[in-house]
Amino acid sequence: MSSYTAPANLHAKNTENGEATANFGIKTGLAQMFKGGVIMDVVNAEQARIAEEAGACAVMALERVPADIRKDGGVARMSDPQMIKGIQEAVTIPVMAKVRIGHFVEAQIIESIGVDYIDESEVLTPADESNHINKKNFKVPFVCGAKNLGEALRRINEGAAMIRTKGEAGTGNVVEAVRHMRTVSAEIRRAASMTDEELYAYAKDIQAPYDLLKETAKLGRLPVVNFAAGGVATPADAALMMQLGCDGVFVGSGIFKSGDPAKRARAVVQAVTHFNDAKKLAEVSENLGEAMVGINIDELSEDQKLAKRGW
Repeated sequence: MSSYTAPANLHAKNTENGEATANFGIKTGLAQMFKGGVIMDVVNAEQARIAEEAGACAVMALERVPADIRKDGGVARMSDPQMIKGIQEAVTIPVMAKVRIGHFVEAQIIESIGVDYIDESEVLTPADESNHINKKNFKVPFVCGAKNLGEALRRINEGAAMIRTKGEAGTGNVVEAVRHMRTVSAEIRRAASMTDEELYAYAKDIQAPYDLLKETAKLGRLPVVNFAAGGVATPADAALMMQLGCDGVFVGSGIFKSGDPAKRARAVVQAVTHFNDAKKLAEVSENLGEAMVGINIDELSEDQKLAKRGW
């Protein structure tokens, strides 16, 4: 992956309630440290330790992995702060936690217990159908999902310091993550070939801020770190997303819903590190035990598709 720095226009400080928020460059700095790494969903301290020992660069603390959220149904909310604290105490790597789309009070609570990153996540039941969280009001950095360039740039404009594909979490099926990554990449290539006048019109079409779109076109990539997420279940899936241009990978249900979580966790980390080495990928893919049971996307009804949450 080529190195880059966030554009200067993203570094402005903002104020709310008389307090200056953290500099955006500081927020994106931690995400830069995640590049080339794997972030794993964990539901308890034991899983968090397995993830850390396997080489995960961070863990996502949540009470149920996406596959269980999908199976159980109902309203999915932020995790119990005490559970998150237990995971924070168990590991030395950064700890992330999820909040519902638009639920800024959940974000305030999660920020207060000292998590390193907040995921405003479509995996949880959205709390606001019209507004995402104004992430500029927080000192803790946010990661958000996106399925196209317009969505990614809207989240960055709100203050997201990291983007991930939405994919279709909890399915063990990487097809939607591939679709979202290819869509973003194609739209960036299209923008890069445009004149300023064409960019103005394109910004309107995709409902994205012109300045951010212009900066993205100039960079030839998103101005923040972009990870893969949603349906990554095997070392090959992880390497595929890296070869498509992702900076790293989130793995949710794919690790701890598999037959041998510790071995699969190590294999996925190795696959992300050596994503261009087919022999190494073959080696780490051997004897991993059963992968999680997958779900075909065409078997999901519209109300079961999590990626369509958010806008």
